[in-house]
Amino acid sequence: MNPFLEEPQNLNYLFMDFCKLYPKSYDKNCTDPYTKTRIILMNGTMVESIFFLHNFQRHCNNNSLRRELSLIRRIKQQQQKKLICLKPIDENILEHTIGYEQLAVDLTARLAQTETDINVKNALNFALLEDFDHLYRFSNLLEMEYGIDPKKLVGGYTEIMPARPTIAHARHPFDSVKAFVNFKTAPLLTQLHTLIITAAEQQTMNYYMNVAGFYPSDIGRRLYQEIGLVEEDHVTQYGSLQDPNSTWLEMLLLHEYTECYLYYSCFCTETDPYIKKIWEHFFNNSVSCLHLAVKLLKEYEHKDYTEVIPNGEFPELLKLGSNIEYVRDVLCQTVNYTGNLEDYILVTELEPNARFCKYQNIVTNNNDVCIVPSHIVIDKAICQYGTDIRFEVRKNPIPQLQDRTVDNTTVGRCVQK
Repeated sequence: MNPFLEEPQNLNYLFMDFCKLYPKSYDKNCTDPYTKTRIILMNGTMVESIFFLHNFQRHCNNNSLRRELSLIRRIKQQQQKKLICLKPIDENILEHTIGYEQLAVDLTARLAQTETDINVKNALNFALLEDFDHLYRFSNLLEMEYGIDPKKLVGGYTEIMPARPTIAHARHPFDSVKAFVNFKTAPLLTQLHTLIITAAEQQTMNYYMNVAGFYPSDIGRRLYQEIGLVEEDHVTQYGSLQDPNSTWLEMLLLHEYTECYLYYSCFCTETDPYIKKIWEHFFNNSVSCLHLAVKLLKEYEHKDYTEVIPNGEFPELLKLGSNIEYVRDVLCQTVNYTGNLEDYILVTELEPNARFCKYQNIVTNNNDVCIVPSHIVIDKAICQYGTDIRFEVRKNPIPQLQDRTVDNTTVGRCVQK
C-alpha cells in the first residue's frame, strides 16, 4: 500500500454532522483488548496531530498556509471526537487506564522488536519496563477499589507483575534527553516509530495530568501524580529522538503519512466490523490530508515529497498482540539500568552523589519509601489479600521480584558499592 498513489477527496467534503460524529460505544465486557488499545492509540495519534498543527500555526506568519493547517486540524478534531466517544460511559477511569498501560507495553514491545536503530531500540526497551510496572501498580489499585480482575481486562495477553519498580523511575530530567535520529538517513520505519511512540506516550501523559484530580480516592490521585511524572520522562525521551532539523512542512508530511500507516494497520488487523469501518473511513480521510501536505511542501518549500519519503510503500504493518516472552527477556537484561544523559547505566555503577541519587533523595524525602504512592498501593494490596495481585505465566524472572508478600523498592534503584 502506497498512500501517495491513492485518490484523495476534497477535504471540505470530509466534515461530519453531529449524528455521524457520535458513535456507538464498544461493550467493555466483550470487546477484544486490542480493539480497545487500537482506539486509544489512534486517539493519541489524533491528539498529537492536533497539537502539532496548533504549534505549527503559532510559528507560521503566512495566513494562507495557516488556513490550510486549520482545515486539516478541524478534520482531525472531528476524528478525535468520534474516537474518544467509542469508550463506553460505564468504563471507569481506572479500567480505561489499564487499556492505556496495556497499549504502552505491547506497542512498545512490538516497535522494539522491529527497530534497527540501536539507540531507538534501547529507548523503547528502557521505558517498556516502566510501563510494565505501571500496569502492575494500577492493576492492584483496580482490584482493591473496584474488585475487578485486571487479567480479564488484558485478556491474558499481557502479564501483570512487577518490573523495574516505579519508585526507581524518578530520575533527574537531564537523563531523559537522548540523541536525535537523522531523518534524512534513517529508515522510514525508524522515523515512524519515533512519531508513533511519542504520540502514544504523550497521550498517556496528558491523560494522567488531567485525570488525577478527578479520581475518587486519595491514594489513586497520588498514584496518578507519581506515574504521570514518569510519563513526562517518557515523552521527553521519545520526543528527543525526533529530528529537530526537519522543517515544519516536512514534519507535517511525516505526521500525515504516519496516520495513514496506522489507520491502515488498524484496518487490516481489526476484528470488530463496526470499528473496522471507522478505520477504513479515517484512512481515506488521512490520505486526503497527506495529499494536501504534499501540495503544501511543494508550494512553500519547493520540495517533492520523495525528498522526505523516497519510497511511499508502507513498511511492515503494525499488529498489536501479546509480547510476554519479549518483555520477560528485556526484564532479565535491563531491569537494573537507569538513564545517564544520552545513554543508560547500571545503578550499581553510579556514585552515591550521582544526579539519580540526589533526585531520588529529594522525591522520597531522604529515602522514606513509605511516602511513595506506588509502594503504598502494593503494601495495601498485600495487607488486604495476603499477596499482591498478579497474572504470571511463570514466576517473575528476577529473583528479587518473586516474593508476593513484599514490595521490592531496591531493584533498579539502590547504588551498591
